[in-house]
Amino acid sequence: MSSIASVGSLRSIGPVAGLLAAILVLVGFFGLFAKNFLSTTTLLTIANNIPDITVIAVGMTLVLIAGGIDLSVGSVMALSASMLGLLMVDWKSPLWLAALGAILLGAFCGGLNGWISAYFRIPAFIVTLGMLEIARGAAYLLTDSTTKYVGSSLGWFSDPIAGLGVSVSFLIAIGVVVLGQWILHQTVLGRSAVAIGTNAESVRMAGVRTTPPLVYLYAICGGLCGLAAMMQSSRLSTVDPNSGIGMELSAIAACVIGGTSLRGGQGSVFRTFIGVLIISILQTGLAQMGATDPIKRVVTGSVIILAVLLDSLP
Repeated sequence: MSSIASVGSLRSIGPVAGLLAAILVLVGFFGLFAKNFLSTTTLLTIANNIPDITVIAVGMTLVLIAGGIDLSVGSVMALSASMLGLLMVDWKSPLWLAALGAILLGAFCGGLNGWISAYFRIPAFIVTLGMLEIARGAAYLLTDSTTKYVGSSLGWFSDPIAGLGVSVSFLIAIGVVVLGQWILHQTVLGRSAVAIGTNAESVRMAGVRTTPPLVYLYAICGGLCGLAAMMQSSRLSTVDPNSGIGMELSAIAACVIGGTSLRGGQGSVFRTFIGVLIISILQTGLAQMGATDPIKRVVTGSVIILAVLLDSLP
């Protein structure tokens, strides 16, 4: 039994080692060709810019492993941010209540996605595409299509901690990664996600209901969109109903680069976090080299396609 466990451990270490090697190659390349890339300022900037996409990617990982997908995360984040701004700016609510409202609204949207998709057996792609439009429209309605300034009341959330350099948001994002990995490997919900993603029909034939786990997983993903809304609004000092456009693509990209299968049943929250780092390092390095936005998009898209091709290999 111990030898079997050792082999399993080595197999799990292999992909992580490959991803870490990719990070070292990128850091070495940009360190040589991008001025000031290998500086504390650049590395801390990368760390403090990724909390929102990190927590969304954690939720996306759990959903993908269960064989689903959530295209609405960017719009749900914008809707949650709009609720945050409405409660803080218009209704003068305390921060804790506004944050709770944003997270609960995100969780409701995510749970609704999961329930409709699982209960009515409608492809999650279609359901979440509809939620993408609903949430974005609702965000415009809540804010009257205007940007709200939340000011310094949220600034502490994204400001670097004295003597540490990273923000509270970054530390919370790391905590979410650890919690997500624990849920996946140490809880019934995580094991259910893997089983459903591997063969949902077999799970149903075994007499196990698949709807509750999927609702919980999508609700977690939506709630994390609410947390991400708070992180992004803190960093930008504003609530913008246009925020989060394309966030779903970035989250899926991080998951795929980290080895999460789009076919379900396989993935790792920790490796997704490394995928987030790879994308962020790549984009930051290209920007410091003077690459235009179209060039950055072409390179990032190429990396995503390469990751999908590697995932499809037997």
